[in-house]
Order: sequence, then C-alpha cells, then structure tokens
Amino acid sequence: MASIVFQKDKRSGITYAYESVSYWDKEKKQSRAKRTLVGRVDEKTGEISPTDGRGRKKRAGETAVKPGPVPATRTARLFYGATWLFDAIGEKLGITEDLKRCFPKTFRQILSIAYYLILEDKNPLYRFEKWSSLHKHPCGDSITSQRSSELFASITEEGKNEFFRLQGRRRLENEFRAYDITSISSCSECLRQVLYGNNKENDRLPQLNLALVFGESSGLPFYYRKMAGNIPDVKTVKLLLSELDVLGYSKVKLVMDRGFYSEDNLNALFREHVKFLIAGKMSLSFVRQNLEPIYGQFRSYDRFNDTYGLYCHTVQAEWNYRQYRPYKGDTVSEPRRIYVHYYYNIDRAAEEEKAFDRRLIALRNELESGKRVPEHEAGYSRYFDIRTAPKRGIRVTVREEAVAKEKELFGFFALLTNETMDAVTALELYRNKDLVEKAFGNLKERLNMRRTLVSSEQSLEGKLFVEFIALIYLSYIKKRMQDTGLFRDYTLQGLLDKLDVIECFEHPGQRLLVGEVLEKQKQIYAALGVPPPGSL
Repeated sequence: MASIVFQKDKRSGITYAYESVSYWDKEKKQSRAKRTLVGRVDEKTGEISPTDGRGRKKRAGETAVKPGPVPATRTARLFYGATWLFDAIGEKLGITEDLKRCFPKTFRQILSIAYYLILEDKNPLYRFEKWSSLHKHPCGDSITSQRSSELFASITEEGKNEFFRLQGRRRLENEFRAYDITSISSCSECLRQVLYGNNKENDRLPQLNLALVFGESSGLPFYYRKMAGNIPDVKTVKLLLSELDVLGYSKVKLVMDRGFYSEDNLNALFREHVKFLIAGKMSLSFVRQNLEPIYGQFRSYDRFNDTYGLYCHTVQAEWNYRQYRPYKGDTVSEPRRIYVHYYYNIDRAAEEEKAFDRRLIALRNELESGKRVPEHEAGYSRYFDIRTAPKRGIRVTVREEAVAKEKELFGFFALLTNETMDAVTALELYRNKDLVEKAFGNLKERLNMRRTLVSSEQSLEGKLFVEFIALIYLSYIKKRMQDTGLFRDYTLQGLLDKLDVIECFEHPGQRLLVGEVLEKQKQIYAALGVPPPGSL
C-alpha cells in the first residue's frame, strides 16, 4: 500500500514528502518500504511543491515531476462525486488556473462558495458550514458568514478584470457574443446604484441592472457589468464597447435584442468596426421603407422555410452612417452596407390581428359609454373619429386607413446585421441569444440572486463575481446536457444528486480512497466530458 510520509532535513530545515510503497522482501522474509521523493512541503499551507529528486525546486523549462496527493489533515468520509466534477471542469476551462493567478490567496474559498451555490439550490450562505462538513471541496474548511463577507470585500476590480481577460482568451475568437441586461431588485439603502427604473420582473422595488456577455458557440459567459438601476438598455452599448476594448476584445461580434436599437448605437458599432446582429422595430422608418418594395411578393412559396415555418427574405440596404468629429467641429456622413433580414409568421399575424381587434372593440366601448381611460387617449385619437351630437350623443367611427396600415406589419419582424449571412443563419444566431435569458434565470433562481442580500458596495461586487464563477460551471453543464441528450433522463438537480452520493475516504498519511462509481455515473461523467474520480 502506498502512503505519504514526511521527513525534515536537519541541515536545511526543509520538510520533504515521500511516497512510501510497502512490499514483501522474499530473501530477507520481512516487510520493506520503497520511498520516492515527491517534493518539499510548505510549512504554512501544507502544499507539496514538486522537485527534481535532489531537493531543489524545478526551473523553468524542465520536465515537471508529477505531484503527489496533498496530505490529509483529518480522518473523514465525505461526498466527492459532484465536487470532483467541478474540479475537472475548472481544470478543463482554465477557471482554477485563472482564479489562482488573479486571487492567489483566496481562489480556493471562491471555488468552494461557487460549488456550494450550485449544489445547494437557493440556500443562503449561512448554511455553508453544514455543507462543508459533508463535502470534499477546494477550501477544505468551513467559511462563516463573517469570513464570506471579508472574502467578497477582498475581491478587487483589478483581479476581476484580469480574470475576464484570461477567460476571454480561452473562448472562440470569431464567435458572436450575446449581450443582454436584467434587473435585480434590492431593499438596501446603502447601495448607491439601487434606483428605480424599468424593472423587467415587474417588481415595484428599486433595482440594480446587470449586463452579461455570452459566447454563442461555447455557451459560456466571459464578462459582466453592474450598473445603476435607472440606466436604459439602449444607453449601455457605447460603454460596453469601450470596456471590451480595454480588456483586449476589439474584434467582438454582438447579438442584441431591439431594446438596444438606436441610431447612435448602430453608428457606434460601425465606427468601432464591430460585427453585430440586432433586432429592429417594424415601426422604424428605415425598416419599413426597405420592406415596401418586396411587400406584395413576400409570401411567395420559394421564400418559405419549412423548418421554422416562416417566410424569409434578405434586403441589402445602405445605412446613413454619421460621426461627429469634435477635433474638426463637423459631422461626417457616408453610406455603410447593412443587411435587413425580414421574417413573416402567418400564425403570429393571425394572433396579433385578433388581439388588435379585441383592443379596438374595448376602446370603442369605452368611448360610447363615456368611460374614457386617460392612458388610452392616444389610441382613441389614432384609430377613431369621435363626434358628439345633441340628440344622438357620441358617435364613434373607426379610421379604416389607420387600422389597415397598422395591420400591414402584423406577423413581421426584422434583424439587422453588417455581416454577410443568409436569413436562416441570422435567425439561428439570434435565437441562440436565449442563452443569456437562461443565465439570468440561473442567477436569480438557482443561485439566489433575485434580490441582493448585501449591505455594502464591496460585498456586492465580490458576491456578484463569485456568482459569475458559479454561472460558468452551470452554463457548461447545461450545454453539455443539451448537446448529449442528458436532459431526456435527468434534470440538472437530478444529475448533480446522482453524482453527489459518491464518497471518498481520507486519512492522514494515506492516499485518498474513492468509493464505488456505478456504470450510469461513469456514463454521466463521459457525457460531460470529464473522467470519473479515482483513488489518488
């Protein structure tokens, strides 16, 4: 049996770790032990640094010696299957390496809290101590509420930005990046950016806004930003481009919904040579005028896509690019090529028409009954002629031309891009943007971030970062489950529970022993792209 033994060199004061393997000597008829030097032991952390076999540390460029297991400090039987999965994912995606580089003193605590947030669905951090006593995890020790607050406060902006840079380099350079914003409600009066705004949860509390950038192909987030709650989506694009440029990502491709559409934003995207795909409102004059020449023939059979049940057509148009030059005091105006992808859904058009007709009937009834609603005044004047006669009372007539013009665009939607692609490819890219929506759901529901539960700016910044780390793991697991069909047999929680029952046994001076791994559990690890755990 192999074990780890320690021996202190009296001359240098250095403690060395050896792997000791017992064997039976047939000639001497007694038990013997063969020792192999593993490395030198750090007195403060207990970690073993590999050496070249003569006690000195490895130099740059030399072949590394495989490190031995970190010595256990207690005898314990712990759950290990799920945390081993996270360990393996962290190595595969470079999360552990990048965190260690950015936060060398606290990366283990960051990982342990991230693991806890994933496994203990919606549970608050004060229950970490109980979870820690049952699981093997990177930190190895319990983290009290006070220590977690101190940990969050120690996470610096410089360290976070370095992590974003390192993780971004590991993503596919040419993939589109989905960008979206959500609101997080808060009752705290100590957070300066908690303000009233357009709350996307229809919550009447003040809020923070949180922006996420996701890789479309990898399915993984690589950047986030916290903002004041009263900032509208459309105002965030210019600063996003500036921050991504600072982080070294000038060649980005963004996918955004129509909440980010504005003339200023498109001009900024063109100016920074950023490839984009953005939804446009059909009410915009630029979108309508490019549809008019093809409107009559749009519902042609050769434009129908059977896969999506849509009529699709692409128009190459010219965008009137404008740039103000403060150093010259003038504005440059020139045409830029842009593609407008139009889509028509017959079923959606029918539903929109029925809903619109119901609205017209309700508006007319309000007018004829004299029970006008102040919020509906714009609709009254837009769709009806209203006359009052002394004998006949109120007479309401529908403006048929205005109604017909409104119904012309029912069932249509449009995507705008400055990169050459067909309409179906553009649609698929845009629909993949729901990765961000699902990520927001993970943050708010599974990772318990629907409302902020911190009272200081520093703690909030740190907690958001740890939540972001947990989100990377969750996003990887969910994408692998979708790609390999695991969702047919498991929910996310069910899959993690299936692995979490695998135990390990640790004892000081002995190698880590892992309990039985069943065939179905091995199949799950294989589908997730990591090897099953084994004894060290």
